[in-house]
Amino acid sequence: MATGPIVTLTINPALDKSSNVARIVPDNKLRCDAPNFEAGGGGINVAKAIHRLGGNPVAIFTIGGPTGHRLHKLVKAEGVGTMVIETKQWTRENFHVLETSTGFQYRFGMPGTEMMPTEVRSILETMEELDPKPAYIIASGSLPPGVPVDFYGEIAKIAHKQGAKFIADTSGDALRYATEAGVYLLKPNITELSELVGVDKLEMDEVDDAARALIIRGQCEVVVVSMGAMGAMLVTEDQVEHIPAPPVQPKSTVGAGDSMLAGIIWTLYQGKSFREAVRMGVACGTAATMNAGSELFKMQDVNRLMDWLNRYGKRYSAS
Repeated sequence: MATGPIVTLTINPALDKSSNVARIVPDNKLRCDAPNFEAGGGGINVAKAIHRLGGNPVAIFTIGGPTGHRLHKLVKAEGVGTMVIETKQWTRENFHVLETSTGFQYRFGMPGTEMMPTEVRSILETMEELDPKPAYIIASGSLPPGVPVDFYGEIAKIAHKQGAKFIADTSGDALRYATEAGVYLLKPNITELSELVGVDKLEMDEVDDAARALIIRGQCEVVVVSMGAMGAMLVTEDQVEHIPAPPVQPKSTVGAGDSMLAGIIWTLYQGKSFREAVRMGVACGTAATMNAGSELFKMQDVNRLMDWLNRYGKRYSAS
């Protein structure tokens, strides 16, 4: 079992506002339910989920203006340890609306506000000076304007110096630079995996070879390919296994990927196997889809889905 803390990094967080409306009609004034506010952003969600699983992560994130301070209070209210970097620009807001007559969800994501070079440097210095040294560093989410595209690559180098296992959960060039610097674990979807290996499209029977190519190049040690309702594929240097997703009625996919990553890392942190970790990740990610809005999983759902995976997962995986 690891000794240092799990640290998450979110440099483009958001104050998530969600509500319900009977029907979305153009030009009409729509009567919404009272809004619900939650702290959003990849690393923040991962930290909240790990805490819910029983861990004590440290969430490092930027905050600016009244929205940022409200976000900070929400994270602390969940009992998650925090370290914040103040920014001049206000933290962004996102808006999610559930149309109750159809069950459709509409997600409005606002762009991140521009970050100053001094603020970027402050984040890097914060990560360099972490004490105690972390066991895992999870950098998750997109890069806001003003942040160099190789930023996560720089975080990877800092993690290597500290002896921490680094996980980057992002996309595009930000992910490419991170993998070039070397990461411990990758959790791409099939489209992101295609981009990393330089092909337009991957067929299902090509996924394991593409993932192993990244491992052979030394860009990561393990790949967990996220496949949504199909579950996930675990690929290491000498292991390939499909972990199916238990059948559920999904209400929202918001936070599912973050919940999945949290389940994986928390299980690995306890010294368990990759196979056990990915099963917990799939259970957490699937459980998150059972809740509306941006709410993460409920532990009773995770436990029930883990029971399903232990009973039936191998049979479905082999089919």
